[in-house]
Parts: sequence; structure tokens; C-alpha cells
Amino acid sequence: MNTLSQFLEALLGLGVETKDLTFMQCSARGVIVFAATLVMVRLSSKRSLSEKTAFDAVLIVIIASVLARAINGSAPFFPTLGTGFVLVVLHRLLGAVAYYSHGFGILIKGKPVVLVQNGKLQHKNMRLNHISEHDLQEDMRLDAKTEDLSKIKVARAERSGDISFIKVGGE
Repeated sequence: MNTLSQFLEALLGLGVETKDLTFMQCSARGVIVFAATLVMVRLSSKRSLSEKTAFDAVLIVIIASVLARAINGSAPFFPTLGTGFVLVVLHRLLGAVAYYSHGFGILIKGKPVVLVQNGKLQHKNMRLNHISEHDLQEDMRLDAKTEDLSKIKVARAERSGDISFIKVGGE
């Protein structure tokens, strides 16, 4: 066991000052962090990768930041990897609570907001969500395949930030 410990210390530069890490030690750390991150991604929900909500995006940003420190040696290697796993498990647990509690889901993921109702712009909601008329028109052209606002029954800013459209007559 002592030999394995010594091997890992030498391979990963454990206990070495950050500035003294070699290319090989950083590379070995990177390979291990890469493999661990694949496991973490498989443990987390598939939605987290698509950053469907701020809740999902936060996980990706924090995990990336934390795990980068394990590679560059600015934080202890194994505790930092462990922290990554803890964050993924926390994300999964909060996601499960949000599944069972609509109110909690709204709290951590947000809720959709109506931007257009029966062809009429909802300026207050657009302003609160920082969506300009030009932004809405662009998404109408790309997603609803129309430039005619009167053809839009309802448009919503979804929890993901995407804008969804339902056309008059369900076209």
C-alpha cells in the first residue's frame, strides 16, 4: 500500500507546490479528472449537459471551475475530485425534490413567462426578461416560421431561456 501511495504522489505531484508540477504530472491529473468527469456526467441528469435552466448551467460552471483546480494543482487533488462528486449528487437531489415539489422547481428553475398573448406583445414581461421586440421577431422567424405577430396565439420565455410559440389554429 505504501508503494501505491508513493507512486500516486510521484505521478500526480501530490504535496508538490503548484509551480513545481511537471507537464507529466499535470497531464496525469488531466486524464484522471477527465475520466472522473465522465463518471460525474453519467451520474448527473442528461439535461444538465444541455444547460436547460440556470440550475443546470450553475452545475456545469462550478464543476468546471472546481475540477480545473485539481488539474492545475491550486487545490488538493483528491478532495477536489470528491467535491465534484458531491456537487453532482447535490444537483441530482435538488432535481428530484423539484420533480416532486412544483413550488421548489419554480424556485430553483424558474417559470415560463408569456411574451405574446393573442398576437399582442406583453411589454412588461418582455422588459422584465430583457427580451426586445427584435429578439422576439428573430425567434418568430427562426422557430415559428412567420413574421406576422397576429399568427401567434401565445409565445413564452421558457425556463431554459428559449422562446416557444403556439400559432393561431395550432399551425
